[in-house]
Amino acid sequence: MKKIKKYLIPCLFGLMSILSFNKINVSASEELIRGADIGWLSQLEDEGISWVDDKGKQEDALLLLKEKGITAVRLRVFVNPPEDFTWTKPDGTVCKLGYANTDGLIYTAKRAKELDMKILLVFHYSDHFADPSIQDVPDQWGAATEVELEKYVYDYTEYIMKRLKTEGIYPEWVQVGNEVSHGLLFPTGETVNGFEQLTKYLNSGYDAIKAVSPSSKVVTHLTHGGGIEHFEWFFSNFLTECGGKTDVIGMSYYPYWMGANEIENMTYNLNQMATKYGKEVMICETGDYETNPSGTYTLLRQELNALKTVANDKAIGVFYWEPEANSAILPDEYPLGASEFISDNVLRFTSALDAFKEEPEFLSDECSFEIQNFKTEKALNVNGGSKENNASIEQYSYGKWDSQKWYFEKVDDNYYVIKNKNSGKVLDIRGFSTERGTQCLQHEYNEGWNQMWEITATDDGKYLIKNRWSGLYLGISNASEEDGALCVQDSFDESDNFKWYFLVTE
Repeated sequence: MKKIKKYLIPCLFGLMSILSFNKINVSASEELIRGADIGWLSQLEDEGISWVDDKGKQEDALLLLKEKGITAVRLRVFVNPPEDFTWTKPDGTVCKLGYANTDGLIYTAKRAKELDMKILLVFHYSDHFADPSIQDVPDQWGAATEVELEKYVYDYTEYIMKRLKTEGIYPEWVQVGNEVSHGLLFPTGETVNGFEQLTKYLNSGYDAIKAVSPSSKVVTHLTHGGGIEHFEWFFSNFLTECGGKTDVIGMSYYPYWMGANEIENMTYNLNQMATKYGKEVMICETGDYETNPSGTYTLLRQELNALKTVANDKAIGVFYWEPEANSAILPDEYPLGASEFISDNVLRFTSALDAFKEEPEFLSDECSFEIQNFKTEKALNVNGGSKENNASIEQYSYGKWDSQKWYFEKVDDNYYVIKNKNSGKVLDIRGFSTERGTQCLQHEYNEGWNQMWEITATDDGKYLIKNRWSGLYLGISNASEEDGALCVQDSFDESDNFKWYFLVTE
């Protein structure tokens, strides 16, 4: 293929300006939050646990976390937790709750504020941990009717928010419930009974938060961030059908429990929730093995890269759940902290948290991506997995093949070279054509503008891919939804055929 240099291109400037699309920043301008849930911290400190830096010097754990790049903390609050702040789960497991009563919350929130850390507050609306399967009504509320529970939710939420306000603390984000995938305040707020009562509970919390702190963004948090169908089911019912109120859609993402290789689905959920419902998104909880810091580091970098794919300032950040913990000091031996055991009562944060020291660039080449067509939900693929020059590019249902994984290398401005993982060759246009409908292919890189692609975000949160040489946009031939349909360049017509998601694959 003849090498096409940049200095040969000015003759096309007029054509490109005619075909240009109104540009929007490709990624969020706000810095991503790198957060830590530290609900156990003060309880562990009170039991004599201390943390040291990499040189063995003892230091305040919050300061050490800040040095690791942590910019926000996640704090929980229970209504009336046991006096010893331990809880025996229904399966007999004993766990620490953390000093998560009102006074304990305020104590830790003040410490975070003194270090200029942002705060995500989580209302569990229980006397102990709430999760998808356990949403126990607080003992004091046990005999309440549904209407009375709605008022309890409002009054209690308002009380806690006002207590924080007296300390000059206005949490940036507040969760109404924790992992409410199947409801809140069981059994009346269970989703098996429909969404109407659940929505009333969630909206009561929302209204109370806004009455005290209008600037706080309310989060609705589900588990299993890779569960595409579950997220759509929940939010179509809660938001669309029942008039639910929220500002942020949050998710948990734990490969430890959910299984590996769901990062694509989680990235899709982040993008789809932001696109369809116009909400900001965040990863409220994550974590992985304390004994595999390099693997956990990779997970966190993947998550940050996934968040960077969410367009138009809709991505907030990610929170690691209890990085200060180590299984050796916990009664339930929870294994997903990010601290290593140094000696009796002495811990040190692992290198996993180094992932938080800086955020990645948009479409960073440290990850590969699936390029998914928004209309068809199929991925760009090199036909037959070929490694040869001029092999055609098609769409195909995603099968996790290397021929469907792509790296982006930025050349300048919003222009990228898009390289296939399997072949090492780049996305190109057949014959340097500037004609509509010309087929896309792969070819070895020769620095030509025909191999460079401008990435721009649409105002509805998707992406357009425009060839620098022709000024035409990447789409699917005849808007086909069939496997094997060819990828072509064409003029943009506002249809979803020309819109794409970039999903982290590994």
